Amino acid sequence: MADHLEASVTLPSDPASVAAARTYAVGTLAEWGLPADADLCETVRLVVSELATNAVQHTLGQSPTFTVNLVLDRDERLRVGVTDSHPRFPKRLPAAVQQDNGRGMVIIRWLTAEYGGRLRVRPTREGGKTVSIELPWAPPGRPVAPAGVTAGQSAVTPAGGLLDPAVPDA
Repeated sequence: MADHLEASVTLPSDPASVAAARTYAVGTLAEWGLPADADLCETVRLVVSELATNAVQHTLGQSPTFTVNLVLDRDERLRVGVTDSHPRFPKRLPAAVQQDNGRGMVIIRWLTAEYGGRLRVRPTREGGKTVSIELPWAPPGRPVAPAGVTAGQSAVTPAGGLLDPAVPDA
């Protein structure tokens, strides 16, 4: 496999584009050798779905398109991001039990942490933002285990505390 692979697609900010974004991401990962039924592929599918949904729903019509970017570096890490042209960064909302939405970024943060990755939000030069995750990549045949976590264990932070995805970063 090449040392560096990149793929991107720009889609209209329309609810139907969320499914297209998921399909594109999974198809790209398959081209790069990751089976569609792999845990990492399922994680990326969910993250892309959440980020694309946010780009459609929360840009208030001010971002006519969004772009899904995938980058694989040296068979070591995978970056997945969604860029839109709205300047407002995502806000962590309190997720009430009865609430139908507001949990997307919490889910993304939790999944990313489970794989030993990280979540980033950066402004673009054009005044928008990119919300991205970076995850470890294992070549096909070598499973990706969540960093520092074995079956039946809870995720632990570097400081030794339990990872609580609902708690903001310090």
